[in-house]
Amino acid sequence: MSKTSEQRSFLVLENYIGGKFVPCQKHIDSYDPSTGEVYCKVPDSGEEEVEAAVAAAKEAFPGWSERSPEQRAQILNKLADLMEAHLEEFAQAESRDQGKTITFARTVDIPRSVYNFRFFASSVLHHTTDCSQMDHMGCLNYTIRCPVGVAGLISPWNLPLYLLTWKIAPAIATGNTVVAKPSEMTSVTAWMMCKLMQQAGVPPGVVNIVFGTGPRAGNALVGHPDVPLVSFTGSTATARLITERSAPYCKKLSLELGGKNPALVFADADLNQCIETTVRSSFSNQGEICLCTSRIYVERSIYSQFLERFVVAVKKWKTGAPSDPSNNNGALISKEHLEKVRSFVALAKSEGGIIHCGEGVDELDLPAHNANGYFMPATVISGISDSSRVMQEEIFGPVTCISPFDTEDEAVSKGNGVRYGLGATVWSRDVGKVHRVAKRLQAGLVWTNCWLVRDLNLPFGGMKNSGVGREGGKDSYHFFTEVKSVTIKH
Repeated sequence: MSKTSEQRSFLVLENYIGGKFVPCQKHIDSYDPSTGEVYCKVPDSGEEEVEAAVAAAKEAFPGWSERSPEQRAQILNKLADLMEAHLEEFAQAESRDQGKTITFARTVDIPRSVYNFRFFASSVLHHTTDCSQMDHMGCLNYTIRCPVGVAGLISPWNLPLYLLTWKIAPAIATGNTVVAKPSEMTSVTAWMMCKLMQQAGVPPGVVNIVFGTGPRAGNALVGHPDVPLVSFTGSTATARLITERSAPYCKKLSLELGGKNPALVFADADLNQCIETTVRSSFSNQGEICLCTSRIYVERSIYSQFLERFVVAVKKWKTGAPSDPSNNNGALISKEHLEKVRSFVALAKSEGGIIHCGEGVDELDLPAHNANGYFMPATVISGISDSSRVMQEEIFGPVTCISPFDTEDEAVSKGNGVRYGLGATVWSRDVGKVHRVAKRLQAGLVWTNCWLVRDLNLPFGGMKNSGVGREGGKDSYHFFTEVKSVTIKH
């Protein structure tokens, strides 16, 4: 095949600005992680494209914000219906673009993306505001909430459409317009969603999507004076840059960042349920979820039994071609990320850690088509010091470490012994212990005897270096609106 016809076979994305697809002069290569081959060209947008998108969003804001919540909700529901009608196409695209299994995309990513729109379409209709009387002064006070303006939304590569819609849905439901920048590594499903906007009745300029890198497109977006609020999900290092860039403008920020999430397993835990769930919480989506369990602390009296049974269960967790429905994990996002994750396993080994299964121990049996893909088996490590980088830094891959503890106080201290504070799980049948430990753990979300059970009404976000602010039903409503107090003298 000639080079020219090869180039023609690439999927070429375009920015979506003011209700139209706009070609870009420069592009970035996007890889299929399961093969290691370039298959898509993503716009390499910069200041010019962001400027056009912000101008379109500003122009659309007055008309959109004046619509009633019911009118906006109707459009969100229509968009959800259209996405659901194309669920299989979205799932196939997400799996190919991100490397995750088709099963995970089909059962988690795309259904949740659809539900994000439906949830906020409903949620926005049920908020109330405050009122207080001051009869002795003949005054009545009440609050109103108004949309802020143009929202800058930056979403990551691990759950591409899932986390992009988690931001777009509440932003437009509350009457804002948006300029969104998905990760340049996983842009396809965002582009596919744009194709449904007009049919759903989304007016031009209400949703604008600009593709590109953080240093170019992201930087232009967060530093734009006409973008008064920014919602970002990604790394703590990038969040620092966003905070610095937006500081001169006093922007509202919501930052959902990394995690180094502990599981505390007490001796009275239901081990069957615990082991099954903790395998899932450690390795789902190749371990590329900010809420994945990466440190498991087990009470010493059951430590050996837990470790043995856990390793047996992990060895059954299959890694391979994302298109094979029998596989639990697909490929990691990129060659660079695979090398980074592997380097942590090498570091653990050099520090005297024991690699029980996975990287360097178990060979993967991959189809020839996937030989150059970015695959890594589920890996379990023990014998590592709590001060090791392996235990302190976010690895964001299929790696989890196991250590023993002796007392409840020690378990809590170990759980809190990192700079992150996003999620945690506690395993015990003792109701009193569960409540005590949950209260003492420095984490924005604590699951007991389960993992990743989510009520979208409740706050989502982290403590310490895991973020600033919360999102969810009421919290997203508050973030994407400004409150105003009104006093009437009568």
